[in-house]
Amino acid sequence: MSDYCWCLATPAIDDLIREHDELVELSALARAAYRCGDIEALVESCTAITSVLGPHTEVEERGLFPPMAVEFPEKIAILCGEHRRIEAVLAGATDGTAGTDPAWPARVIETLTLLRRHIVKEQEGLFPAALSVLSSDDWELLAGIRDRCGMLTS
Repeated sequence: MSDYCWCLATPAIDDLIREHDELVELSALARAAYRCGDIEALVESCTAITSVLGPHTEVEERGLFPPMAVEFPEKIAILCGEHRRIEAVLAGATDGTAGTDPAWPARVIETLTLLRRHIVKEQEGLFPAALSVLSSDDWELLAGIRDRCGMLTS
């Protein structure tokens, strides 16, 4: 995202960007755990990623994506599909997959790559476009959803 983008001056988008930053940091921890072969730490990292991603995704899908889908239906469908793919692999940290599927750690790493590309799509395309697409009512709805979902405090 450009340093000149007004997204950072928009609280709702700034919150989403801060969460993206947290997801990138947690992904780095997960990658380090994978490189060390520490499945327990990988599971912990995936659980932490999921705890950030859950409310973040709800804010996007209930507040940001619906008005954006009017102008960009295909792009929003792709982003939603990526959310589902990411969630499905990360769920392996808590559903028993991590302990029973030796291929799960490698899938996590592939998924973290998808997550990083997803973040870039949102920050360089979706968020700047939202500034011109969303109405003041849309921003208020987004803020209300954020209030109900919570946010990172770091």
